[in-house]
Amino acid sequence: MERLTGQDAAFLYNETPTQHMHTLKVAVLDPSTIPDGYSFEDVRHTIEARLHLLPPFRRRVVDLPLRITHPWWIEDPDFRLEDHLHRVTLPSPGGHEAFDQLVSRIASEPLDRDKPLWELTVVEGMEGGHIGFVTKIHHCAADGAMAAELLANVFDLEPDAGDPPPPAEPWRPEPVPTRTQLLGLAARDVLAITRTLPGLVLRTVRGVLAVLRHRRGGGTGSAAPFSGPKTSFNGALTSHRTFVTGVLPLDQIKRVRAAYGVTVNDVVLAMVTGALREHLSADGATPEKALVAGVPVSTRTDGAPLRANSVSTLFVSLPAHLADPVEQVRAVHATTKGAKEQSNLLGVDLLSDWSELTPPRPYSAAVRWYSGRNLADRTPPPINLVVSNVPGPRESLFIAGAELLAIYSMGPILEGIGLNVTVWSYRDELFAGVVSCPELLPDLRGLVARFAPALDRLEVAAPAT
Repeated sequence: MERLTGQDAAFLYNETPTQHMHTLKVAVLDPSTIPDGYSFEDVRHTIEARLHLLPPFRRRVVDLPLRITHPWWIEDPDFRLEDHLHRVTLPSPGGHEAFDQLVSRIASEPLDRDKPLWELTVVEGMEGGHIGFVTKIHHCAADGAMAAELLANVFDLEPDAGDPPPPAEPWRPEPVPTRTQLLGLAARDVLAITRTLPGLVLRTVRGVLAVLRHRRGGGTGSAAPFSGPKTSFNGALTSHRTFVTGVLPLDQIKRVRAAYGVTVNDVVLAMVTGALREHLSADGATPEKALVAGVPVSTRTDGAPLRANSVSTLFVSLPAHLADPVEQVRAVHATTKGAKEQSNLLGVDLLSDWSELTPPRPYSAAVRWYSGRNLADRTPPPINLVVSNVPGPRESLFIAGAELLAIYSMGPILEGIGLNVTVWSYRDELFAGVVSCPELLPDLRGLVARFAPALDRLEVAAPAT
C-alpha cells in the first residue's frame, strides 16, 4: 500500500461529471516493421509482459472512511488485463480527422474509479495500414514526465527486442484494508501532516518575503492570476471533448530559438500566442491585453523517489494583444524568465506541500458545487489556457515490433480554462495535441491550423544572425 500525495489526490478531488481529470497518450504505429506481422493478441502479450514495469497499471484507489485524509493505492485483488484493453476499427478510409474524432469520443468518457485508472484502446483500420494506441490514464497516477518514463518501459529500440526480463518477485495483489485499518492509517496521516505545518508556514513566509524583495529590486515575476481577458473558451465545461492534432518541424523551432536567443518553450508559447491572436481576431475578438497561460514544469530532481506527479505551474503572459511577432516572442521570454525566478524564490514544491493539507470532502464538494452550477460562465478565469511542453526521445522507438511514427498527448481542461495545448517532441518533429469542448471552441481544427503560419511569421521576422 502507498498513500497518494496531496498533489496526486487533488486530481481526484477536481473530477466532476464535466471536468475529467484523465490524460491521453496517443500513438500512431507502423505495423509493417513487425517481424511476424501484426495481431491484437501480440499487443496484449506485450502489455502483459511489461506490467511489472508499469506500477500504476495494477493499482486502484481506496478511500479512507469519511475521506478524512488522502486515499491510498493498493495492488488491486480484482485486476484483469482484459478490463483495460479495447479494440476498435475505424471505418474506411480511416483518415487523420476520423482518428481525431475517435480520440475525442474516448476523451469524453471518464475512467471507472473501481478499477486501476487506465485503459488502452487499439485502433485498427487506419489509413496506410497504420495502428493507433490511445492510452487513457488518470492524472493522479502520472504527470507528463512520469508518463514519459512509463512509455520508455513499454517501447523498444529495435522491432525484435523480445520481452523484458521477468520481475525478481511475482506480483501479489493486496486485500482491501478493513475499516479499522484505514482509520489507523488516517490517524497516522493527520498526526504526520500536523507536524509539518509550522515548518511549512515558516517556509511560505520566507518565500513570500523573498518575492517581495525581488519585486522591489526591479525584478519581474509571474503573470497575475485573474488578469487575463475572458475569451470564448473561458466558460463552463460540458462532458464533451474535441481533440485535434498537428505536427510541426522541430528543426524550424530550433532555428527560431537560436535566432531570438530564447528557449524552445518560449518559441512554442510565442507560436500559440500568434495563433490565438489570429483565431480570436477572425471572430472579431482581438484581445485588448495579454492572455495568461499556466505552464506546467517538472520539479523532479535526479535521484529523488519516483512520484506520480512532481510538477509546478508557472503563470506566463501570452501577449496576444501585440501584432508584431518579434514583440510577442520577446515578451514571452521576459515573462517566462520572471515566472521561473519567482517560482524558485517561493520554492518549487511549496504548493504541492500545502496540498497535503487539503481536506478531501470539503474540497471535492466545493469543486462539484462550482461545476454543477456553471459558475465559470459568470466568473473571471484564473488563467486562460494551459500550454505544456514535454521533451521526448530523439531515436526511433518500437512497441510489439511496430515502429512509432507519431505521439500526441492530451492534458485536462478545467472549469473556466477550456483550452489545453500539449506538445511532445519525437525524433525531428513536434506533435501538438489540443483539447477543448466543442461548445466553447467549435473550430478547434481551425486554431491548430494556425500554428504553422504563426511559426512561419516568427521565423520570417527573426533578426538576422
